[in-house]
Amino acid sequence: MENNFHDSEWQCDFGDFVFRPGIIGYVLYTPNSFWYSLSMNWNDLSTRILEGWQLDRESAMGILKSQDHELLSLLQAAFTIRRHHFGMGVSLHVIRNAKSGDCPEDCAYCSQAGKAETDIPKYNLQSVDTIVEGAREAATLKAMRYCIVTSGRKPSVADLETICEAARRIKREIPIQLCTSLGLLTTAQAKTLKDAGVDRYNHNLETSESHYGAICSTHAYSDRVATAQTVKASGLELCCGGLIGMGESLEDRVSLALALRDVGANSIPLNFLDPRPGTKLASLPRISATDALRALALFRFANPDRELRVAGGREACLGALQVLALYPANSIFTTGYLTTGGQGHSSDITMIQSAGFHVSEITDA
Repeated sequence: MENNFHDSEWQCDFGDFVFRPGIIGYVLYTPNSFWYSLSMNWNDLSTRILEGWQLDRESAMGILKSQDHELLSLLQAAFTIRRHHFGMGVSLHVIRNAKSGDCPEDCAYCSQAGKAETDIPKYNLQSVDTIVEGAREAATLKAMRYCIVTSGRKPSVADLETICEAARRIKREIPIQLCTSLGLLTTAQAKTLKDAGVDRYNHNLETSESHYGAICSTHAYSDRVATAQTVKASGLELCCGGLIGMGESLEDRVSLALALRDVGANSIPLNFLDPRPGTKLASLPRISATDALRALALFRFANPDRELRVAGGREACLGALQVLALYPANSIFTTGYLTTGGQGHSSDITMIQSAGFHVSEITDA
């Protein structure tokens, strides 16, 4: 064994294996670069983050490889960051599936994909009145944001006109922030939406660049990044997240968390795959509740001051542990998702208040 001291740190070499201090504990390095933290100090990591240090890949992997007995300590450290930036508030979002089914894209997880053999409602874009009424209902539930979503590769001219007319009415009549998710977007379309009063645009990266080809072939990962960049350049806020549990590796999850930081996402919805019968991923098992919570902690550490929303799959994958998601996350969808229901607004409010949190007030509508 050889002890090397550099800058008050030490390293011990055991042939092919090397122990040296890491941000979150002493780390074992092997010839294949696999490592495992022997001791984790999550509070130290959260302190470093709050001091301005950016999470690196090595520490991110340590979060995902942490043991179940460390989970509460990990969540407490993530909560320290969450509370610093967002206090005890939970912002509610209501999603509107304004155009459903028959999408030409082949995203493997999606029940609305054209080749998916699913039993879901299929309909063309809803009317302006119907979309506006949905916003009114969302406001009565104290939702901070109303999210208008349409299936399809990109918005048609007619669909964009309808969405913009609805947006103008909503901003005149209803105190709520407005988000749209309409697919791939051009610079001109982004400007049109912003001019109509849309506050935020959603376009998820979904997974890492290296895993993306396994879940979609009809458009590229670079297309999604380009739309995210277009949204930012237009002055709209960017809502951009992903879907965990699609057969990706832990390294893929880390890559997604860091990519969302790089693209400058203002809001990050983190979904957990609840495999839908008739989709390409129907046979995959659900992610465990503990792995889902570790993923949420990772995304909080990687994006400390960004809105983190626990989104689709919350009830199915987290089960009885879903209240713990509020410790890293500061936002949820309520009343359900695009093609699946949730536990209901009343149960969501009870969950939030019973854990000592409160619903965030609507601001800057």
